[in-house]
Amino acid sequence: MKRIQGWGNTSTDYPVPEPARAYLENVVGKPHRLKNVEIEQLIRKIPEADLPSHPRITTDHEERLRHARGQSLNDWIDMYDGLVNTFPDAVAYPQSDSDIRDLLKFAEKHQINLIPYGGGSSVTGHLTPPGEGLPTISVDLAKMNQLLDLNENNLEATFGAGVSGPQLEEQLKQHGYILGHFPQSWEYSTLGGWIVTRSVGQQSYHYGRIEPLFVSGHLECPAGPLDILRVPKSAAGPDLRHIILGSEARMGILTQATMRIRPLPEAEHFYSAFFPNFEIGAEAVRKIAQAELPLSMVRLSDAMETETTFQLSGEEKLVSLAKKGLNLFGQGDQRCMLIYGLTGSRAENRLADRRLAHLVRSHEGMMVKFYLGEAWMEKRFLTPYLRNTLWDLGYALDTLETALPWDKLPESRTAILDVIRDGLEDENEPVLVFSHISHVYTNGGSLYITYLYRRAQDPHHTLERWQKLKTAASQKIVELGGTITHQHGIGIDHKPYLPAEKGALGMHIMEKAILEADPHTIMNRGKLMDIK
Repeated sequence: MKRIQGWGNTSTDYPVPEPARAYLENVVGKPHRLKNVEIEQLIRKIPEADLPSHPRITTDHEERLRHARGQSLNDWIDMYDGLVNTFPDAVAYPQSDSDIRDLLKFAEKHQINLIPYGGGSSVTGHLTPPGEGLPTISVDLAKMNQLLDLNENNLEATFGAGVSGPQLEEQLKQHGYILGHFPQSWEYSTLGGWIVTRSVGQQSYHYGRIEPLFVSGHLECPAGPLDILRVPKSAAGPDLRHIILGSEARMGILTQATMRIRPLPEAEHFYSAFFPNFEIGAEAVRKIAQAELPLSMVRLSDAMETETTFQLSGEEKLVSLAKKGLNLFGQGDQRCMLIYGLTGSRAENRLADRRLAHLVRSHEGMMVKFYLGEAWMEKRFLTPYLRNTLWDLGYALDTLETALPWDKLPESRTAILDVIRDGLEDENEPVLVFSHISHVYTNGGSLYITYLYRRAQDPHHTLERWQKLKTAASQKIVELGGTITHQHGIGIDHKPYLPAEKGALGMHIMEKAILEADPHTIMNRGKLMDIK
């Protein structure tokens, strides 16, 4: 069963061994022993709903609690520490486009805000019901999860928008195909959520971001349906797919989408390499991207992330041996680990590996072809469960991300990490912060930052610390000319910074487009941008 508090299902855990706990205590400090609020206590906070009856909705308190928040740190503090104070008034489970149209008419008639719900994996506040104004129904698309059409001539597949990552790939695999979109939230995130937040999968270097994979779709808007013509390419005016991409459900509910697919790869492997420091590694990664080496992913961890990964692995003896070996080959304390993927035919993979090895060696790097890459692959969807364990130990963990041109990325990374590391200095609270480059393009790369600090005894204080760190980092990103989000969307958390990226006219155009599709603003109010 899926957890109400924390990430993932209740049967999966990610233990933190004693040496790793000692490492965290040494870097961040000994955590406070804290107790999480019982779920029954949260359920008692939910007020009775006052909505007209409808055959597709339930006002069950536990269902409303399950749909009350996503996975941002703000959401975690709400749900674990009992600060949650807004809930959907009901939850709907549509099974078809006609059910969605019926819900839209019901919402317009009774002035109800609708929040589409995929897998609940949003980390920027997309799912939080407003604290005032219209009542809210969470529209759970879990029953709209089927493969609706497979066109093998065109290499296209159409799915219901509520299909989760594992459901989607399993249905394609039965026919010998793959979409290849693997965000870290893949276990629970959904196709519709990927599209409306412009998601990026871990192997986007090979398969592409969600934008080029998205061929066409059907959007049920309050003003009427929007269908995208299913053609390979078109020069007929602006591409209306981009009205849906990144729309964050402000215009309507995406019910189905047609995606580009590929045959399953002949072979796939993940390996690692090391560079003596981040600057050299980043330069190598830039050259990999600009040489367009046929890899499926490239992920360069900085020295602190590399060390923390070793420390949290639980493989104390193996890590000790690995460090000794790396030291012998000139990869010292500032070593940075590269994880890369080879996906395709065996012949293509061998050629790509040889080309990469030459580039790595020319940048003082060292190839490591055993254990580390495959271990990362095996745990890539398990890693989010580590956050649960750390929280229970007394540590709050959050992430943020941006993308920058290559000529700005190294210095910007240092500046962003510095404001986070020093963000709680006035409280004498250390912050563990590290980063990696995980998506690369010929003109730049993404920067994914993780930071960890001690939970305070007062949950409001834990929240204040998060707000302080998140704000400082976001302001620095905007100041440096980076995007406020490379892959997680806007929601609530990034909303104050969107005008700096879009400009006044851009914001005006977006607002007018939303109002054309949703004239009475009943769709996911307060997310992406404010509309009066």
